[in-house]
Amino acid sequence: MTLKPPALQKGATVGIIAPASPLPDPGYLERGLDFWRQRGYRIRTGDHINEVNGYLAGSDDRRLADLHRMFRDPEVQAIVCLRGGYGSLRLLAYLDYGLIAAHPKILVGYSDITALHLAINKKTGLVTFHGPMIYPELGCQTPSPYTAESLLRTLTATEPPGPIPTAPGMPAAVTINPGQARGIVTGGNLSLVVATLGTPYEIDTRGKILFLEEVDEAPYRLDRMLTQLHLAGKLYEAAGIVCGHCAGRTDPPRQAPGPAPATTNPSNPSPIWSQDFSPEAAVREVITARLRPTGRPCFYGLPAGHITHQVTLPLGIHACLDAEACTLTYLETATAPA
Repeated sequence: MTLKPPALQKGATVGIIAPASPLPDPGYLERGLDFWRQRGYRIRTGDHINEVNGYLAGSDDRRLADLHRMFRDPEVQAIVCLRGGYGSLRLLAYLDYGLIAAHPKILVGYSDITALHLAINKKTGLVTFHGPMIYPELGCQTPSPYTAESLLRTLTATEPPGPIPTAPGMPAAVTINPGQARGIVTGGNLSLVVATLGTPYEIDTRGKILFLEEVDEAPYRLDRMLTQLHLAGKLYEAAGIVCGHCAGRTDPPRQAPGPAPATTNPSNPSPIWSQDFSPEAAVREVITARLRPTGRPCFYGLPAGHITHQVTLPLGIHACLDAEACTLTYLETATAPA
């Protein structure tokens, strides 16, 4: 059953919580609050939003209390996460899913927040939003107009979001397997998707469009995580697969100079490494090598993930993926009338 949150209304209250890591720079918080204030929204911050407990934004109990408080608060219409990092996974067993289902609200975040998206959608059916947070997007000195416009348009619309628009200055998307697929969009950050395997919050990809993105991972780690999804059956169960830009560190292959090694999988004739190594090419080649054998419609380069110009993606509603045209088009509304 799909549960849609009410659309965000002008002048509504936006709650800010920190379910994962603290800010690396406290200046991001005030700038992020100003982002919402300047657009006519009121702000409510979690009681413990400024706490630091090592790599966590306070204890599990306090981060959980702030999340529950925002869902319980009748004035809060949307909940925006402070940042990712790490910590959301630690909260899943203690979330009050009954409370969340009884008070459906917009929840926005990505990266580590993927754990909350998958668990809440699985336990309640609530549509959530893979989108920008206070750090680094909304609290930077000059938020990307593309990112801001996509966020506000998606949260306030009461009609289907339609096709995802191309982002300025981004590399062209690339087809991995042509074809079309329809299904509910699920997924998020690859590391967190893999972390749910074998738990009560394990991602369900059956007949769905699987969205994946990642940051700061070496090619062999991307290979390992995609292989784990393959071994768990999650890639072949999906109706289609779409990848956002996988940004950040990419180590070159550890091999002697000479011809690139051939793959050991006879059904996948593409080599893992090309002769001409570049970070973007390395990531794309690894992803292509792992996803092409699935035969599922798939493309790489959706403007989503750890990038400057970032679209807001509703998770939990139907969309159409056209892998040859490299488009993702939403077919139903993400929110309910307020």
